[in-house]
Amino acid sequence: MRTITLLFSALVLGTTAHAQTVATFEALSLPTADTFYINMSAPGTDVGFTNGLGRFPCIYDTSGGFTLWNYFAYSNKTDSVTSGYTNGYSAKAGSGYGGSAKYAVAYCANPTTFENTMRSYLTGAALGKKVSGFYVTNNTYAYNSMRDGDFAAKKFGGTTGNDPDWFLLTIKGYASGVLTSDSVNFYLADYRFAHNDSDYIVNTWELVDLTSLGHVDSLQYHLSSSDNGSFGMNTPAYFCMDDFTTNETNVSVGNIPQISMIKVYPNPAAGVLYVDIADNSVQQIAVMDMGGKIIGNYSVATKQVAINTSSLPAGIYVLQLTGDGKTASAKFIKH
Repeated sequence: MRTITLLFSALVLGTTAHAQTVATFEALSLPTADTFYINMSAPGTDVGFTNGLGRFPCIYDTSGGFTLWNYFAYSNKTDSVTSGYTNGYSAKAGSGYGGSAKYAVAYCANPTTFENTMRSYLTGAALGKKVSGFYVTNNTYAYNSMRDGDFAAKKFGGTTGNDPDWFLLTIKGYASGVLTSDSVNFYLADYRFAHNDSDYIVNTWELVDLTSLGHVDSLQYHLSSSDNGSFGMNTPAYFCMDDFTTNETNVSVGNIPQISMIKVYPNPAAGVLYVDIADNSVQQIAVMDMGGKIIGNYSVATKQVAINTSSLPAGIYVLQLTGDGKTASAKFIKH
């Protein structure tokens, strides 16, 4: 079983051309600005929506006298400030990815089983192909709950800031109806670092690469947290999604040179950015601004490189890694 925790593993020198479809959610209809859509017309059936080549279910049940949910909605709400469950459909980033208007919101909770698992499905030409990935961030309700604590959930880090709290999204694939063992992990919040200035709760749109899951028919999303009680997870079970990207043809990876698994964290970074490298496949790391200017160069002599980011202005930067004639890059954010 493979578990990949942010960020990347392949250094691509050449790829096979292939068609992709991006579910941006922009074409989905909303009546006005600052609103969201949930279909409550048919309890017990899937009343979700399709966008791009993805099907995003919405299923609820009122048979017990109250409503049980496990659903995707879509939204154009921009409230990144207000705390509480009434603000469950706003992305903490304040907009969709890249400043777009619309995005999807997932509520991943079953109050009967206390499970925090749901699925989305591939359609049309994407069925049985690789999913490139999507962008993810916290919604405002979950972010503020972890930052401050509320009536049901603790403040991450506790009163001293030293509690090793975390909030994790795990994604697996179904192939021919069978759940595969491979998974991709993305920490929506992580307070497990030795130094508190590395702790973070995600409030920007971050890319989750799902190509390692292989050819799939659907995806399973599972939320877990360090904060749990008698009725399951206390952390609000939400995440936001945008630019869900599927492939319409098989992606050839047989001739793509590989570099061993690399982990870059925390992202966003505050004072120090760490790069963990599995072996000696990387010899040099460069930090560049978005204009391509090299800000710093680091020779790789150990399996962990610590990059001091404290003097960098807030913004988006690029890590360029080279080794054995191959090059890869990934973005990181400096707070």
